[in-house]
Amino acid sequence: MTPETFEIRPARAGDESTILSLLRDLAVYEKLLDRFHITEAVIRRDYLSAVPLLNCDLAFAGGAPVGVATWYWTYASFMARRGIYLEDLFVHPRARGRGHGRKLLAHLAKRAVAAGGFYMQWSVLPWNTPSIEFYERLGAESDRDWLVYRLAGEKLEDVADGG
Repeated sequence: MTPETFEIRPARAGDESTILSLLRDLAVYEKLLDRFHITEAVIRRDYLSAVPLLNCDLAFAGGAPVGVATWYWTYASFMARRGIYLEDLFVHPRARGRGHGRKLLAHLAKRAVAAGGFYMQWSVLPWNTPSIEFYERLGAESDRDWLVYRLAGEKLEDVADGG
């Protein structure tokens, strides 16, 4: 029996439906499908344009898509160092337990280190115990010193209008 081939590569034109499918599966898993508004047109515009808003890497096992990571560069001004903010990390349930998530994170860590980066950062839903345990096994720590805030929708518009 030959080992299953595994590949991680940047998303490219033609991957729109694969990205959409994986991110939709992530939204279902996270119970956030009501917030899911991504389309293939959005993916072309924001993920695959000449100057994309974020990066997207896809994982394939045996030639089939099994995972996705969306991320972008950030900068910590006090540290004077760049890092990666991991927006989405998803390995399809049918492909879990084979080290694919670890390989996706290692891929991003190598990219960060090669570019002089000092950290990777992400958020996880508090109920998502399997992911939390996975991250902690890797040595990641929750940053309990900081609270995450979001200003969105009408409230963002109110602040923009001076309110």
